Amino acid sequence: MIAFNSTIEDILLKHKDILGMDYEKYRNHVYRVFMFCQLMDGNKNNIDKYAIASAYHDIGIWTDHTFDYLNPSIRNVEAYLHSIHRPDWIHEISSMIEMHHKISDFRSKAPLTIEIFRKADWIDISFGLIKFNLKKSDIYLVRKSLPNSGFHKFLLVLLFRNFMKHPFNPFPIFKL
Repeated sequence: MIAFNSTIEDILLKHKDILGMDYEKYRNHVYRVFMFCQLMDGNKNNIDKYAIASAYHDIGIWTDHTFDYLNPSIRNVEAYLHSIHRPDWIHEISSMIEMHHKISDFRSKAPLTIEIFRKADWIDISFGLIKFNLKKSDIYLVRKSLPNSGFHKFLLVLLFRNFMKHPFNPFPIFKL
């Protein structure tokens, strides 16, 4: 299974210095989410949207040094979409990022990409325990080709630090 997308590579390379030692672990997470999106949505017209959302969905952790990273990630993706002359995608991709940690289904007349992206991230964050409609074997192949490289441990450390700083709001990124 080949994990390469030029849009993802360009975006991540622009942030390589900010990501520092976390570059590989974030890159692999980005690609796992991106690949899960593709497995759930056969519409080739959505590939670039998934690539952009995947690359930017957690980037605020590093750009703004915060665990409350949804709004910083959205600001970053909006600036990027303006720079590539795609302001027509801002609402959809911003919503993909804003809702990617929503615990329950995203029920709306909004584009299906938002719900697919949410599911893809949950598949990765849960190590494939939550699989929605994907086959276990497909999840295994994606995870095998793109090792975790400590991404989940990294998130647990951030979660613990945030809990120590903000015990009354330890999970600012989750939505019901």
